[in-house]
Amino acid sequence: MEKFKAAMVLGAAGDALGYRKGRWANCTSGRKIQEELASLGGLGAQKLDPDNWPLSDATLMHMTTAEALVTVDYWCLEDLYRELVRLYVEAMVSLQGRVPDPATVEGCVHLKPHNFLLAWHTPFNEKAGSGFGAAAKAMCVGMRYWQPDRLTSLVEVSTEIGRMTHNHPTGFLGSLTTALFASYAIQGKPLGSWGRDLMKVISLAEEYCKKTIRHMAEYQENWFYFEAKWQFYLEERGMEKEGQDKPSFPERYDAEETDKMYKRWSSEGRPGRRGHDAPMIAYDALLAAGGDWAELCKRAMFHGGEGEATGLIAGCLYGLMHGFSQIPRSLYQDLDRRERLEELGEALYRAASSEK
Repeated sequence: MEKFKAAMVLGAAGDALGYRKGRWANCTSGRKIQEELASLGGLGAQKLDPDNWPLSDATLMHMTTAEALVTVDYWCLEDLYRELVRLYVEAMVSLQGRVPDPATVEGCVHLKPHNFLLAWHTPFNEKAGSGFGAAAKAMCVGMRYWQPDRLTSLVEVSTEIGRMTHNHPTGFLGSLTTALFASYAIQGKPLGSWGRDLMKVISLAEEYCKKTIRHMAEYQENWFYFEAKWQFYLEERGMEKEGQDKPSFPERYDAEETDKMYKRWSSEGRPGRRGHDAPMIAYDALLAAGGDWAELCKRAMFHGGEGEATGLIAGCLYGLMHGFSQIPRSLYQDLDRRERLEELGEALYRAASSEK
């Protein structure tokens, strides 16, 4: 249970660090961010509080998703989707003033809480649907359905919650990825195998989408991009074949080199902006950090891209793997909404353990 709590809290801490009240979210240089942090006394000197280190909309959407997963007794998954629709539409009010992800806002506009049958059926979104917002809110789905025999539920729920707001394969395959990685973290799967195993599970999402008969023509046109980007990443790290669990990193892998590498993986030069590279950067940072929280922050939170999204994903997965033991209390003791985050972690643990 402690690791479930740590996941929710450290994900939020990673978000707050990468966001820094919007200041670092808009900086394109990881070196500048890390220099500014050093001038503030370094990571260990920071005290995360709601005024100076608020949460971004990404964590609030992750919390909203978790609320739906733990608060309703469902007869079927459609009941869960209707509850999610209701909560997502309500969440749009609380996100005002936090500069929410435009794709999330646009997706929520199309949700229909009063339409019983079509509440979560949103249009295909060529332009904004490929964003990181779906990936950043789905780790709790993997926490809820983490057992290997619940993989079908994990695939279906993460796909649906993804396409509610990001109806594009690059977007909702991102939510499948972060949910899947959360389940692997709880199962204790070797970190080096996660990327390869993802490639096998993507076909299950495709089968599910075919079964729901929505937007398949548009999906098929755009499906290959996500898989190709991940295949390219695994080859670059020398991890594409079974048994190759040790990643190959460049000899020099400082802030500037990291930014260059992340830009290569991105689709428009803004690392972490899309559903394929936000989980990829978080995963790469976990591999490079080797369990070291400060090193993880350098690579996942303090880079010249969407540090709040990649920080949220990486922090959450780190919490599931390592808990709080290495983290200075100042980084989470006074964190915005910490008590509710811990309650959600505990509730997710109980819900996953008492599955009907």
